[in-house]
This record gives sequence, C-alpha cells and structure tokens, in this order.
Amino acid sequence: MTLPLSPVLDARLQAVLELIQAQVHADIGADHAHLPIRLLLEGRAQRAVVVELNPGPLAQARRHVVRAGLDGRVEVREGNGFAPLQAGEVDSASLTGMGTGTIVGVLQRAGAKLPPVLVLQPNDSPRSIRQWARVAGYHLMAERLTPGYWTYPVLRLERAAGPDPAYLGLPEKAALRYGPHLLREASPLLLQQVREDIVRLAPLAAPGRNAEGELATAHEALRVLEGSE
Repeated sequence: MTLPLSPVLDARLQAVLELIQAQVHADIGADHAHLPIRLLLEGRAQRAVVVELNPGPLAQARRHVVRAGLDGRVEVREGNGFAPLQAGEVDSASLTGMGTGTIVGVLQRAGAKLPPVLVLQPNDSPRSIRQWARVAGYHLMAERLTPGYWTYPVLRLERAAGPDPAYLGLPEKAALRYGPHLLREASPLLLQQVREDIVRLAPLAAPGRNAEGELATAHEALRVLEGSE
C-alpha cells in the first residue's frame, strides 16, 4: 500500500500547523495546499476546504491534493477570501503569507462566514490584526515568532466575549505592537527585534514625528522583556 505524500513545511507554516486543531478547516489563499494536506495527514483536521483565486496555484493545489490521495476529504475551490464558503461551514481558517493589510481586508469582508477560530501568519507587523481582533470579538490565545527571510509572526484567535485577558497588566501600545504572549514569554526573537527597532528608530525620533512614539513603544516593550528574563 502506497502511503500518502507528506509535503515538507517551512518553519513559518510548521508554526501555523501546530496552532490548528479542527474538524473542518479552511485555508484561504492556499497556494500549493501543503498546509491543509499536512493537517489531514497528521489528524489535526478531518476535512479541509482550500480557497485559491489565481489559476496557476489553484491547479497546483488540485494536483497536490490528488497526489496525496486526499481528494475525497479536501475540496479545492476557486474564489476570493471567504466568498466560496457558507456561513458555519468550517470551524477554523488560516491565512498565511500575506501582508497584514490584505489579511485584515479579507477578514472585514467575510462577515458571518468568519469561523470561531483563526490562525494568521502575516508578512509584516500584526498590530492591525490585533486591533481588529479586539473590535471583532476575538481573543488572542497564542502567538509564535519563527525565523526565515525575516521574522514571521503567527497568531491564533478565538471568538470570545468581553475584553481580551491577554492584554491585562501590560502597556497597551507595546502589547499591540509586539504581542502580549510574546512579551510575557520573553521570546528571544522578540527581544532581538525590539533591540533592533530601538537602534533603527533612535536617529529618527525627533519630537512630533511618528518615530518618536514608535521608539517609546519599543522602550516599553524592552522593559517588559528585561523584567521577564
């Protein structure tokens, strides 16, 4: 009996994989479909829906799903964002490898189709994702930083009522910029990032400029991180 082909994931997608456990998971903008394939092969999801807009990656995703022997459990749909899904069809969704602004735009347009769990991997600062989550009724349950071409953040959000307890007792601007869980864990990658931000911002931080506020936020984060060491 031939075993299904198990694709290799890079560090950022491996971090995403480890934050997903679902019955039915949707991977939005799935590209090659390696993530949903691994989710099913490892028992982290029972079924998956792959959504891809571009014809080339869409065809590639379909080939990879068939090659893995999962075409009965993974459905590949053409479309933009959550548009090809029905409300309540999936209980978890991931968006990876996109800019933060693109991810927030997709989430804002999803409306009632948003599932109760989201795992997101933006390619830049996730501050606006954290801000969106607080307004949209999602709590930040876990965060990861992974090395790569640059440092990639990964966030797991879960729908919940009331204020998000992850931010309690932390300076708000620093927590939104750098991540409350990462600050509490004193992530070495985050510590390196914050110190690099301070070096980069210090010469730009004239009074009244945006860099002045960003530098103050970085110093707040550094105090939390150094206090956690």
